[in-house]
Amino acid sequence: MKEEEKLLVLCDEEEEYARLLTDFLQKQRDLPWRIHTYTSIDDLMRSEKEPVMLLAVSESAYSEALQALQPLRTVILNESGVIRWKEVPCVDKYQAAGEVLKYLLQIYMEVADTGLPRLRQGCRTKFIGNYSPVHRSMQTSFALTMSQMLAREHATLYLNFEHYAGIGELLPDLQTLDLADLLYFLNAEQEKFRLRLQTMLRHVGNLDYIPPMKSGQNLLTVQTAEWLGLLQKIEELGEYEYVILDLSESMQGLFEILRLCRRVYTLTREDRIAKAKLLQYEQLLSLYGYGDVLEKTRQPSLPQIRRLPEELEQLTRGELAALAEGLIRELE
Repeated sequence: MKEEEKLLVLCDEEEEYARLLTDFLQKQRDLPWRIHTYTSIDDLMRSEKEPVMLLAVSESAYSEALQALQPLRTVILNESGVIRWKEVPCVDKYQAAGEVLKYLLQIYMEVADTGLPRLRQGCRTKFIGNYSPVHRSMQTSFALTMSQMLAREHATLYLNFEHYAGIGELLPDLQTLDLADLLYFLNAEQEKFRLRLQTMLRHVGNLDYIPPMKSGQNLLTVQTAEWLGLLQKIEELGEYEYVILDLSESMQGLFEILRLCRRVYTLTREDRIAKAKLLQYEQLLSLYGYGDVLEKTRQPSLPQIRRLPEELEQLTRGELAALAEGLIRELE
């Protein structure tokens, strides 16, 4: 099937649902289909003349007669919770639209021969590193604050590489795909990497993120070349203007990854031990020939923060947000 023939047909007799789901899908920036929407099976059968790659039809409207359209894949939007046609994939119609989309993409990948289209050709991704040898320096809070503020106007992806991410909203349950799975798909299904990434994305407001690894021990086994390959692949997609890396010493190739970054932020504390750790880190960078990392490193002074917000979205207000705002102006 040629690129221009890829077509998603949506049919649901519940007009408001069909309209809302269509509006949601059309607002997504990197889908592989054009969308034709119908609220009547008769209209669909009479009007649709193009080859159908994916047919998404409500349970109440589905009949085997629809196979006359010869869709490559059919998905039933389940309404009753009962699986009536075991041979046809189905997805809960009334869950969040983003989850319905992820399922449709997963079914699409079974027949896709190409990745998603690149919408921003030539977009050069800026990698922004966050790393400090001083723990409890608010690195993750700062990285998430800057990420969300950048995401207001720029396509931004946040990746957490810490051994223990420590942010409950980011941590996946046991059934959720995470950064380890993304690495697997990069190695095993390179031609479908863009699609796999799309199905795994989670969101905080406008910010995209991939859930961090469930087990930090997995970080220790990933080779430097794999991390670099992942970041290169993300850059090649051209979908993100900024990728915020929340880094840790649990990963191999830390210095190489810092070298890739446009800017590195190193938060620290004022006590004697913190200063000694920072000095040792800087000496190691120089000793191993990574002086260029030091040149693009900024060590912002943390303001006096009385209390961090409970919700991630609230990080964009307050003292930490004011610090991030000034640094963002320097980036732009």
